[in-house]
Amino acid sequence: MKKPEQASSGQSRRDFIKNAAIASSFFIVPRHVLGGTGFTAPSDQLNLAAIGAGGKGASDIELASVGGRENVVALCDVDFSGSAKRSVERFPKAKLYADYREMLDKEKDIDALTISTPDHVHGPAAKYAMDRGKHVYVQKPMTHNIREARMLTHLAREKKVVTQMGNQGGSNPLLKLVQQWVDEDRIGPVSKVQIWTNRPVWPQGGPFPSPDPSKKPDALSWDLWLGPAPEIPYTPELHPFSWRGWWNYGTGALGDVGCHLIDIPFRTLGLMYPTDAECSVASVYSQMWNANYHPDGCPASSFITLHFAATAKSRSPIEMTWMDGGIKPAHPDIIPADHEIGGSGSANGVFIVGSKGIITTNINDSSPLMPKLYLNDGTVEIGPQTEEGFEREYGHQRLWVEACKAGFGSTEHKGLTSSFDYAGPMTETVLMGNLAIRSYLLKRQDANGRDEFFGRRKLLWDGENMRITNLEEANQFVGREYRKGFEV
Repeated sequence: MKKPEQASSGQSRRDFIKNAAIASSFFIVPRHVLGGTGFTAPSDQLNLAAIGAGGKGASDIELASVGGRENVVALCDVDFSGSAKRSVERFPKAKLYADYREMLDKEKDIDALTISTPDHVHGPAAKYAMDRGKHVYVQKPMTHNIREARMLTHLAREKKVVTQMGNQGGSNPLLKLVQQWVDEDRIGPVSKVQIWTNRPVWPQGGPFPSPDPSKKPDALSWDLWLGPAPEIPYTPELHPFSWRGWWNYGTGALGDVGCHLIDIPFRTLGLMYPTDAECSVASVYSQMWNANYHPDGCPASSFITLHFAATAKSRSPIEMTWMDGGIKPAHPDIIPADHEIGGSGSANGVFIVGSKGIITTNINDSSPLMPKLYLNDGTVEIGPQTEEGFEREYGHQRLWVEACKAGFGSTEHKGLTSSFDYAGPMTETVLMGNLAIRSYLLKRQDANGRDEFFGRRKLLWDGENMRITNLEEANQFVGREYRKGFEV
């Protein structure tokens, strides 16, 4: 009988893990006797790695390890002197890399990876891993642009890898209550969804920050941090967090919390690609009559409208509006004036509006979902306003790990709440808002030399073919240009 490491190339290590339970039936002594209570045999462990080991990446790889049950063999980060030190201390046997490409080329036994980098690296890193047959858990938003999201959705099926986007609120058990209210027709046919957030909470809406190479941390691999983005000198205001408001790296308020907030109605109503997108953004004036113009970054606030065709769950076309930068919808008459809308302080929230009433919830991350139902006849039902007894981050990473072990197409895989089959179209919807914002900022000079903002219109979207059909210039924002070595 061949040893595992001598198995033919047609049998992957993941196949070996999947079949370990069958093989174990040939042992006379039960494995739990050999290893003690809770023991996991090495053959049953996943070999995990992290691309982005600090910040959210530290908790992602920690939770994916399931309390040390799985084997973390490698960590990749562009700066291990910062918050990534936490992961190094937790997994002292893991090999350390700055370049995920080098890690994946050298560490052949990696089975699955968490990817928790700035947004612009999600797509390139995930594709590099998936091309090599690795399962991936990718932080939200799944990708930096629509083209990447569509590509990775198809690639997951082609490579038969198990995927999950890191919008952990998608696994929140309380979402079933919201789904039940809709499925039982409590609020009638839904026609409108309103979403709002207090983000951004980072610098946004002003001029691009100035570079200062003298301030670069010695341990930071700046070129690798830039990844697919154009080469520029070290800019301290970008790393480690405030990159979010600049298009080359981040995806603004939508990318930060859109995959939590939009997820709720998108999932509950069974939505797919929007049919159009329209927006308006805040104008900031530093001088009379001339608004500041910073197209390389997200605006201070925005208002976006998307439309969706009717679905089996909504039964009528849906209008979805998104508000960020502190803009909120009006307080509905059927909700008592002293009740908060959405979450605490009414800072973030969702309205699902039907003919008979409204469902409102908080943001869907690790905050309390706080579901509430208000009907036109005066009925009020308040769901749990705190969340106790739930697994940390609702088991979102653990469930992905268990699906990786069970394999592509397994019951565990099909039970994931944000595999790319779902997360891809949802991410595309989130990023449609950014496409509308960037198109809104397009300008050229007319025959009289005056600025003409020619993208300020309703953009018609052909979702199947990923194209704006009534403004060709807007299609440049479906994808992006990549620096050599980081192409997708």
